[in-house]
Amino acid sequence: MPARFGMRRAIFTIARLLAIPVVSVLWASTSHAQTKVGTTFGVFTLIEPDARLAGMGNAGAASAEGLAGAFHNAAAVAGEEKRSLEFVHTAWFAGIRHDWIAYAHPTRFGSLYGTFTSLNSGDMAVRTVNQPLGTGERFSVSDMALSLGVAHKFSLRFAAAAQLNYLQESIFHTSAGTVTFTASTLYRMSVSGLRIGASLSNFGTTASFSGNDLEIQYDNVPGQNGDNGVLPGTRSTDAFAVPTAFRVGLAQPFALGRDATLLLAADALHPADNTESLSFGAELRLREQVAVRAGYQSLFLQDTEVGLTAGIGFRSALDGVRYHVDYAWADQGRLEDTHRFSFGLLF
Repeated sequence: MPARFGMRRAIFTIARLLAIPVVSVLWASTSHAQTKVGTTFGVFTLIEPDARLAGMGNAGAASAEGLAGAFHNAAAVAGEEKRSLEFVHTAWFAGIRHDWIAYAHPTRFGSLYGTFTSLNSGDMAVRTVNQPLGTGERFSVSDMALSLGVAHKFSLRFAAAAQLNYLQESIFHTSAGTVTFTASTLYRMSVSGLRIGASLSNFGTTASFSGNDLEIQYDNVPGQNGDNGVLPGTRSTDAFAVPTAFRVGLAQPFALGRDATLLLAADALHPADNTESLSFGAELRLREQVAVRAGYQSLFLQDTEVGLTAGIGFRSALDGVRYHVDYAWADQGRLEDTHRFSFGLLF
């Protein structure tokens, strides 16, 4: 009886603490302050790669599992006792391609892992005011992020992770890069009980663009005889902040019988360049092999185009190698739907 009372008291205390970001989200949604959307560097790093969690409305701060959940909460990687490999492809809107690759290796110090993110627009025609139909040249926008981290399981209930990221954006012959830091924690009330997760991503420095496209020729003293009117010069750009984001969430599994479990999850997200929002998701697993998912992301976000999500997944084993395949669909409003595909190995 005392143990049960202590558990209820702990859950009540945690619920009160987590109510703070939820209330702040609701309060912020009523104020229509101007956001900073489109003013930060490395926004592509906010695209959630995992198809499993994308199908659950990206409510992954506490429901993240294994290497696939490294984006939402890298502390989940600490639970892996074998090597793991993950591949994700996203058919993003406007024909943009988004890919994510990750690898984790367990050691006695914890699980060491690395991720690589790539975003590419494909070739586009160079157009100018004088040549609106194109100059005959082609250009592309390509972004990449390389992350290295370690996730450690301090006890059966608590795990944490620290991650170093390098971000780079390239537009034609101009590029910029910077380094950021990510930290995550994950706490389990019990093996099959309430989970509490939090992560702070992309905390770091600013970035400025440089490259051949910023080079110019100028006349220092226009109209003066003998003056050199083609002096070489370079335009300087402002320093852009990185899209720091704080995410906190809850996840609660329920047993629906011997062969079925239901996982409910909720996240509160506070980004540095946008308004706060809430995301909710659910996952129904049958015999630990087939999963059906649904969710709603970015509730209360100003001027959002996202909303409903859904997905399915399958997991099994072959010759001692465990694998999973996941698919997620997301409604992007006027930007049309997006589709994610994940494939992972545990060996």
